[in-house]
Amino acid sequence: MIYSIIQFIHVIACLLMILVVLLQTGRGAGLAVFGGGGDSLINTPSGSDFMKKFTAGLAGTFAFTSLFLTLLSSRAGMSSVTSRVAPPPPLEMPAPKAVPAPQGP
Repeated sequence: MIYSIIQFIHVIACLLMILVVLLQTGRGAGLAVFGGGGDSLINTPSGSDFMKKFTAGLAGTFAFTSLFLTLLSSRAGMSSVTSRVAPPPPLEMPAPKAVPAPQGP
């Protein structure tokens, strides 16, 4: 139950972070277009303070849910694909045949 809730929050945080990052303007937008605009890089505003804080909050949420989902998946209730497959039987080596010792004269 808790795993599904955390997973849902994780997916929503991922989608929102993608959307928010795409909505922000680039710091050097148009910098390399036809070789111009290099001098305006220092004076270009990089976006609103709200967008920066919202992006940082989403990144923190993403990191927390990633770590928490990893911890929850290592519990005994969760299983991986490899834990469902039975291990192969051990290989049995044939016992070496006893060679009779040579009889002396």
